[in-house]
Amino acid sequence: MSPIITRRGAGALLAGSLAMPALAQAPWPKAGPIRFVVPFGSGGTTDIIARILAAEMGQRLGQSVVVDNRPGAGATLGTGQVARAAPDGYTLVLSVISAMVVGKVLYGPRVTWDPVADFAHIAMVMSTPYLWLVRPDLPIRSVADLVAEAKAKPDGLTYGTSGIGSMPHLTAVRFCRAAGISMQHAPYRGAAQVATDVMSGTLPLMVDSLTAASANIRSGALRPLAHSWPERVPDFPEIPTFRELGYTDLVVDGWSGIAAPARTPRPIVEKLAEVVKESLASPDLLRRYKDTATAPGRLFLEDAQKYVQDELAAWTPIIQASGASVD
Repeated sequence: MSPIITRRGAGALLAGSLAMPALAQAPWPKAGPIRFVVPFGSGGTTDIIARILAAEMGQRLGQSVVVDNRPGAGATLGTGQVARAAPDGYTLVLSVISAMVVGKVLYGPRVTWDPVADFAHIAMVMSTPYLWLVRPDLPIRSVADLVAEAKAKPDGLTYGTSGIGSMPHLTAVRFCRAAGISMQHAPYRGAAQVATDVMSGTLPLMVDSLTAASANIRSGALRPLAHSWPERVPDFPEIPTFRELGYTDLVVDGWSGIAAPARTPRPIVEKLAEVVKESLASPDLLRRYKDTATAPGRLFLEDAQKYVQDELAAWTPIIQASGASVD
């Protein structure tokens, strides 16, 4: 559950591992676009960043990288389609924690693919914390205020998230247990409507990613209380962390990566990792990351594969203990 941005040394490892002369003779990519499955609907912040990344990759490959939005079933639907795709380098997926970790646990036997064994994880590409957000007119100005209000009115506050078993929901569950409070959960089908309802007064508060909430925070439409990274975010230094407020174990990272089907030839996987690394240094992409307080990924190839494996092992008992269910 450690944020991707804290891992060091991956860049040097990648530089060495990609020095393979065989790539120059590889027949890939040939004519025809590369399909990049994004397991969310179009128009969201993650989708927009994925499209910029796809364009950057396409320029470097000399080949179109086309985003294909395949939402559904907690992002497991589109992810599963890629697990079953031909391992030829022409189908990729934006691998997200909500599918690779949460969805695998919540949907159980309905998810017939394995997040580690059925994918070649190429790179981690973005990272964001989660945070409590309230309407600015509420007298809740800090986490201490929130806890005091919740203790004074058990189950009297209702918070919204993007859905049952989503990372915002699980972050809220962990916070409530750590704080010894109980609140009502209002699950939505997406984060945008939650934010609209909080800003309009239908709901008092919500949990969302900083990436998704950054514009509303900057405009003053939502007030942030604290976030789930271990250190403060440079572009939002005024927002405290849960850890510094005494919730030392509440560190949550919302990560996304790029993966191909398992058994994709190694030279193709390595070439993709090289292209992703170059794309992540693009000024346009870095500008978008900065605008949305998103951190670029720093893990590639084996490090990315191990990161997903470690996250699955760390989160499985937490998700099971949360009581979250999609049934």
